Amino acid sequence: MAKKSAREVNRPGQFAYEGLDRVMHEKARLGILTSLVTHSEGLLFNDLKELCSLTDGNLNRHLKTLQEAGMVEVSKRFKDNYPQTLCRITLRGRKRFLEYLDLLEEVVAAAKAREGQEETSLLRSKVVKLAD
Repeated sequence: MAKKSAREVNRPGQFAYEGLDRVMHEKARLGILTSLVTHSEGLLFNDLKELCSLTDGNLNRHLKTLQEAGMVEVSKRFKDNYPQTLCRITLRGRKRFLEYLDLLEEVVAAAKAREGQEETSLLRSKVVKLAD
C-alpha cells in the first residue's frame, strides 16, 4: 500500500478554523458565556464572579467586551434597597455561542480522528517490523 503524502491527506486551510471568534475564545469570556448559557434567567454579578474565579475588575472588563459584541446584557436593579447587577446572555449571544461550540466540537473531532490515524499508522509499522 502506497503511503499518501501530507498534501494528499491534508486540504489547504483544513485546520484554519476561521470561525473561532476571539471574543469568545478567551478563557475568562468562555467561562462567562458557559455560565450564562446554563443559567437562562441570568446570574448576579457576584455569583458569576465566583463561578468564573474572577476579580470585580476582570469580570467588568470581560462583560464590557461581551456587551459591545451584543452577546450579554447587564442590568441594574434593587432588591430590599440593595443594588444588584444581573448579567444575562442575549438571544444573539446564545445563538453565536452555540454555533461556536459546534465549531469547537469539529476541532476536537478532527484532532481525535488525526490522533487515531497516527496511532493506526504506528501500530501498522510495529506489526510490519515484528513480521520482518
